[in-house]
Amino acid sequence: MRILFTIAHFFNPNSNGQHGSQRKDPRPRLLALGRNLAALHQLFSKSQSMIDIGQRLAFPANQPQSYDLDIVICTTQNNHLLNQLPLPGNFYQHHSTQAEPLMLGFECQAVLRDYLGKYDYYCFLEDDLILHDPWLFIKLNWFTQQAGNLNLLQPNRYEVSTQNLSCKAYIDGDLVPQLTAKFQNVKEKPQLQGTIMGMPITFRRTLNPHSGCYFLNANQMAYWASKPYFLDRDTSFVSPLESAATLGIMKTFRVYKPAPEHASFLEIQHFGAGFIGLIGQQVSLAAS
Repeated sequence: MRILFTIAHFFNPNSNGQHGSQRKDPRPRLLALGRNLAALHQLFSKSQSMIDIGQRLAFPANQPQSYDLDIVICTTQNNHLLNQLPLPGNFYQHHSTQAEPLMLGFECQAVLRDYLGKYDYYCFLEDDLILHDPWLFIKLNWFTQQAGNLNLLQPNRYEVSTQNLSCKAYIDGDLVPQLTAKFQNVKEKPQLQGTIMGMPITFRRTLNPHSGCYFLNANQMAYWASKPYFLDRDTSFVSPLESAATLGIMKTFRVYKPAPEHASFLEIQHFGAGFIGLIGQQVSLAAS
């Protein structure tokens, strides 16, 4: 199987520093992007081995779950940290643009469209997301086999900490309904259920389809690209950043996420503790 990953990456420090891409210290952003890229290769590439101690030989491992990967990092106006990444140059390709920084997700869409017909999965990631699940594409394929290509499963984003009230927090809970009501009807097929290894799993239409990423199979990508609104650069969902990552898929597919009781079935880590640190301050812990 062939997979194309696109990553929107930006870094330009300023005095406001509201986003991680604008802080004065580049090290957290470098660490996040480095872990993002390393994880993709460690989880999904064919460069995986098992050491046979008796023979002192390393044999291939996980080959049925290893894929041909191409990773394209989209940047803008030379505001990036790629020249400081401590990773092999063949881990990614660099696609330079002149786009507005918050619009980089749309540049990633253009790259995905330009490679239609050449890959089995077409993916987008913000640069501070880290995957840990080698079964991601097996799960996604299982879901579409059960539910069909018009239903898209999104991962739950989470943060972890040892210094806050929660050790792990999923950060994309429900938005107020009116924020997405004009783009999706969550009452249409509101819930799907399946069974994995004897465990019942519930998937629900989400009032917050944003995950900072998406993973589309070839049919889903072609279907989205055929829509008249594809790459229209509509920024009417929250902000240009969220719109570039999420609005197009929300218009095109019925978007589901694993229900809170099964949140870890499909998940992706958000680097840092910016959201989990809100618990106990701006966000209260529920009684139960």
